Amino acid sequence: MDYIHHYDSPLGGITIASNGNALTGLWFDGQKHFGETLDPRHTVKPLPIFEQVDQWLDIYFNNKIPNFTPPLLMRTTPFRQEVWKILLTIPYGQTMTYGEIANRIAKEHNIQRMSAQAIGNAVGHNSISLIIPCHRVVGSNGNLTGYAGGIDKKRKLLALEGITVVE
Repeated sequence: MDYIHHYDSPLGGITIASNGNALTGLWFDGQKHFGETLDPRHTVKPLPIFEQVDQWLDIYFNNKIPNFTPPLLMRTTPFRQEVWKILLTIPYGQTMTYGEIANRIAKEHNIQRMSAQAIGNAVGHNSISLIIPCHRVVGSNGNLTGYAGGIDKKRKLLALEGITVVE
């Protein structure tokens, strides 16, 4: 069974999902791929994990760096999990390109190259936005590229972290 909780952020409503123990989803309401990993039989229920996530979001939206990560359960393919784990290594206030992620995975698998497009697809399907910081992934020249929550939200999130973006 999945449980959900709603959070009102400065950028709009956020729906948070959990299996009762770990965070399984965090989406801006109405974003692309919204609820993709959410059990259709979900119900609203207050849980300690939601208190943790609310605290993380409060810290983040107050221009501070959260010093903890709530327990995460990535419901996805092994490849996407690998990409999302790399996203977790991108520090607050910094970015990484799709190509850099592709090169890192290629090196880890001892293959010549990995498609940046495959990386983009995995990043775009991130079901735990913000905490798994897919908004910190940019194009090869530092330009803004797609974001499931919308480019405007991506621009605002990066600005919140003090990142200047190429337009």
